[in-house]
Formats: sequence, C-alpha cells, structure tokens
Amino acid sequence: MTEVTPEEQSKDEFFARLGSLAEEMVAKHGKDFSMGALVLAARWIAENRIGHTALGEAKVN
Repeated sequence: MTEVTPEEQSKDEFFARLGSLAEEMVAKHGKDFSMGALVLAARWIAENRIGHTALGEAKVN
C-alpha cells in the first residue's frame, strides 16, 4: 500500500470541505445557485481575481 503524501492529504481535505459546502448550498439555495456560485469562483480563480495577502488570507483583487 502506498503512503499518502502531505499534499495528497491536504487536497483530500479540501475536496471533503468543498463537498460539504456544496451540499449545504444545495440544501439552502438549490442546485442552480450552487452551481453558479462554484462556476463563478472557478472563473475568478482562472482570471487571477482571487489571491493571497502576505498573511495568507484570501482576498479578491
């Protein structure tokens, strides 16, 4: 059995958090809102509109 690297573990944790967030969004606001919000977030990432400050806090440019 291969060991999970720290990077793989971190990615797995983020996917679990993202899955939980998506489920919560769907429950409260439906599929259309949830998909739109996630697509919009992906677009912001692709356009470098989401970055990090020197302190590591997420910010919108």
